[in-house]
Amino acid sequence: MFKPFIPLAASLYSLSVLLMSSPVWADSSDFKKPITVDASSQFIDGKKKTSIFKENVKITQGSLVIDADEVEVIASKGEGQEIFIARGNPAHYSQTLDDGANVKASANEIRYEVAKQMISLNGSAQIQQDTSMVQGDSITYDMGKEQLLATGGSESSSGRVTTVFRPEAMEDKKQQDNSGNNDNNEEDN
Repeated sequence: MFKPFIPLAASLYSLSVLLMSSPVWADSSDFKKPITVDASSQFIDGKKKTSIFKENVKITQGSLVIDADEVEVIASKGEGQEIFIARGNPAHYSQTLDDGANVKASANEIRYEVAKQMISLNGSAQIQQDTSMVQGDSITYDMGKEQLLATGGSESSSGRVTTVFRPEAMEDKKQQDNSGNNDNNEEDN
């Protein structure tokens, strides 16, 4: 009777450990850099203040990179308030964090809201950093608040969120960090 509670509690605990042990915050200097969009073709609707980029679309802003088949840019709220909606099979996002770690994500749709510093992944969403990975139907990551929310899908999918921790990879990383520290200590002597 209490079995459904145990996996839920374990999932919540796992997600909290993920957020505490491997924070997913972007390189804060990225948000001060210009956003560049490259594509094979572009359509602009000046009245609606929207653009559509198609074929091999690449968005870059510092270390932030989004690759997609198609990107819609909504600029109706003004400069600095743009919303980029990247679609692909899947679309991909990557960024280097303040601590040098890399975050990679993929989804059928990636929505980047510039002013809110928010990334939303929808449809077969997956995000991974270091040794941890979260999968679900949708994942929203608020880079400013350092908060991540993952939700399962509808009844037609598994309806679950999965978080995977790889402790052996964490041990490998600790050993690499320690060997790097030992090299620095030897140089100091």
